[in-house]
Amino acid sequence: MNYSLQFRDVFAAWEFLLDGLVLTLELSLVTMVVGLIIGLAGAAGRVYGPQWVSAPIAVYVEAIRNTPLIVQLFLIFFGLPSAGLKFDADTAAMVALSINLGAYTIEIVRAGLEAIPKSQIEAGQSLGLSNVQIFRYVIVFPALRLMYPALASQFILLMLATSVVSQISAQDLFHTASIVQSRTFRDFEVYIVVAAVYLALALVFRLLFAGLYQLIFARR
Repeated sequence: MNYSLQFRDVFAAWEFLLDGLVLTLELSLVTMVVGLIIGLAGAAGRVYGPQWVSAPIAVYVEAIRNTPLIVQLFLIFFGLPSAGLKFDADTAAMVALSINLGAYTIEIVRAGLEAIPKSQIEAGQSLGLSNVQIFRYVIVFPALRLMYPALASQFILLMLATSVVSQISAQDLFHTASIVQSRTFRDFEVYIVVAAVYLALALVFRLLFAGLYQLIFARR
């Protein structure tokens, strides 16, 4: 087999690929924030809420975690218009990714909340702290410290999973790379570059999350 790698045509489309990279980062960052909010609220409701609150959350978590992301994406983008609710590709991608990440985050946060010893909660009560103060100072911060590595890993996996949104023609990095491939016919080169970019993103996110951990938790 005699194959010569030629990246010239691929690198010539760097501005187009950069636009896709920007959307990938936007999807990742927005979804991380929304997913974390869903995770904190959902986990609190599941652990401390009444049955009528915790039961629907449990159903949501199991339904999302046991179905493929691409099916959820298609339901939102192709299915909801039948019910009169239509999203553009980018919005549908953000909604689907946020719903998916939220379910996984709920379970991670729930495990962190349940790992806090009851003795710490009782100590907060003996000091006269309110339930809100106990949740904020005694439960949430130590729980976040325990769950942080799992959350960071899940966030990185989410960033890599954004490539699936290309299936609804959202102009992310993978979709723009596919367009470049169809124009240049340099399949191997295009996907080598894409793989290298995703690898670099994962390593950068890992370093950022590690630095954030040192800033927030390691010095306390």
